[in-house]
Amino acid sequence: MGRVVVGVAVSVAVVACIVAAGVVSRRVQNRGKWRRVVRVLKELEEACETSVGRLKQVVDAMAVEMHAGLASEGGSKLKMLLTFVDNLPDGNEMGTHYALDLGGTNFRVLSIQLEGNRSSILDHDVERLPIPQHLMTSTGNVGKDVAECLEQAMTRKGLNIRVTALINDTVGTLALGHYHDADTVAAVIIGTGTNACYLERTDAIIKCQGLLTTSGFMVVNMEWGNFWSSHLPRTSYDIDLDFDSPNPNDQGFEKMISGMYLGDVVRRVILRMSQESDIFGFGSSRLSMPFVLTTPLMAEMHEDESLDLRDVARILNDILGIPEVSLKARKLIVRICDVVTRRAARLVAAGILGILKKMGRDGTGGIAGARSRTDVNIKRTVVAVEGGLYTNYTMFREYLHEALIEILGEEIAKHIILKVTEDGSGIGAALLAASHSSN
Repeated sequence: MGRVVVGVAVSVAVVACIVAAGVVSRRVQNRGKWRRVVRVLKELEEACETSVGRLKQVVDAMAVEMHAGLASEGGSKLKMLLTFVDNLPDGNEMGTHYALDLGGTNFRVLSIQLEGNRSSILDHDVERLPIPQHLMTSTGNVGKDVAECLEQAMTRKGLNIRVTALINDTVGTLALGHYHDADTVAAVIIGTGTNACYLERTDAIIKCQGLLTTSGFMVVNMEWGNFWSSHLPRTSYDIDLDFDSPNPNDQGFEKMISGMYLGDVVRRVILRMSQESDIFGFGSSRLSMPFVLTTPLMAEMHEDESLDLRDVARILNDILGIPEVSLKARKLIVRICDVVTRRAARLVAAGILGILKKMGRDGTGGIAGARSRTDVNIKRTVVAVEGGLYTNYTMFREYLHEALIEILGEEIAKHIILKVTEDGSGIGAALLAASHSSN
């Protein structure tokens, strides 16, 4: 009997050793998996680094590229398009004015009624119509003056209406901002796409020497989505996204900061982690689908305040087809969203300050920076902002404002005001029509 007991005891000990070895092995494997994904995260953080020093380099690069774009056609990635809008609404406009807003699938007709004295807009009527498919593919207006064609068409319909301005939504946003606040000198769209415009002195527009306006100024449409500089913190994910896009080597700035692309950058990081480790399961076909993770969904995960990050779990399951993700892995997803969003917001801040530096309204005395900050009389400067990425995404907005303060310092930053506007492409356009009609 003694031998049997000893034999059983030895067998139990062997089994216990095997189990223990298995537990240790799994722990080692799990630590190895996490080391790999943490390494991917660390590489992302380092590649997306936006120190104040780097942001100041982006500020300077933006100002220099603006100057080059004004000096000659093709002199810069920034197109710096002349809008021939040489005066902005000042609040004294009166009467009834209209705007026609041609979107991707809808056509809006809008009217406003004004009473002067920078009063609130008395009446605001909008009619929205779908654009017929046959008109989307038509060749009419190609190579012709669109405004002239529109006026002729309205005349044929018996409408006594004169076309006074043809603008894009960014210029409309500037007009709307200036109507409400005379210190508004620039406008930025930060939504699905992105762009900026500002008020430039005509004598600084070297590529059109001799250009004269009664105001001495003209609105310049920057098309800043195409801005590029070696100082921009570009990652391998940005490079792959650009390569896979319909317009490679174009709109480099837009692909790092706008709502069209941020969600897909996050998706690409998650895909890379899933290739390095199985912490997100054993692969999901949806994770390989470009743009399946939209920026609004990314923002929802980023701003998930529940203790168990249930919104993160739901989006991973429903959108990316990744079920049963551990809380630890969900926190990792939130961190990825944070890194990508923070980089984008801080770059937008640097871009805005680049515009103000070119205008000499950033507290440094302009592009040459000849005077010290203590010698500069800092003007109150308002930038009109429109777009869901700024208005609806709290963390994005907070990171942007944080960067403005870090770059400028609190004393100067308090003179730079970002004001949200709504419907620059509609109301702003109508206000510009009113402004040019009165002149």
